[in-house]
Amino acid sequence: MMDRLALDVAHLFAGGLVLVSFMLLYQDRMFGLLNIFALHALVVSLSVAWQAHIQAAPHLYITAAIALVVKAIIIPVALHRIIVRLGIHRTIDTVGSIGQTMLAGIGLVALSIMVMLPITAEAGTLTREDLAFSLSVILLGLLMMISRRNAVSQIIGFMSIENGLILAATAAKGMPLVVEISVAFSIIIALIVVGIFLFRIRERFDTMDVHALERFRGGQA
Repeated sequence: MMDRLALDVAHLFAGGLVLVSFMLLYQDRMFGLLNIFALHALVVSLSVAWQAHIQAAPHLYITAAIALVVKAIIIPVALHRIIVRLGIHRTIDTVGSIGQTMLAGIGLVALSIMVMLPITAEAGTLTREDLAFSLSVILLGLLMMISRRNAVSQIIGFMSIENGLILAATAAKGMPLVVEISVAFSIIIALIVVGIFLFRIRERFDTMDVHALERFRGGQA
């Protein structure tokens, strides 16, 4: 009975991460997007902590703490300050309508289930279903990067992909702590570089819309 409950809770967290990924796709306000990404990171940290409990893998608790502190707190706060500094707290431009993007996301989730479940047929129930959920999160993150013209929202899409990779790694019976630490520090460094890059974009083009950068490049040609 306890084993069944443990599986249900693990699936609840993994499914919740997919749901929050859809919330990221639906959001069209900059500050709202940051808040939902913080929720995305929180769900990842809870999922990893629960996996640490049911797998008896104490090192995953540290991984969960890193995800909570770095992704749910530090990165959203840093991006929030960048947005305020640049004055870009506005509606996010999208490629196509929100409805079309959500329908595409549903199709990607269905594709993930159809592809992953047969491949992992010989794996345990927890691994099979969580890997399907994690692939869904990764594909939804890619869709977000494709469907958003704003650079900050594309960064958030990229980091949501990394959350999906963490879910996949923990579902596959753990992740070496050193790997997750290196990933966390890589994200921090990337955030610093991206922050500087965004300031340079603002100074040069007076916009954060990557579509405007494409028009500028076309004008020079």
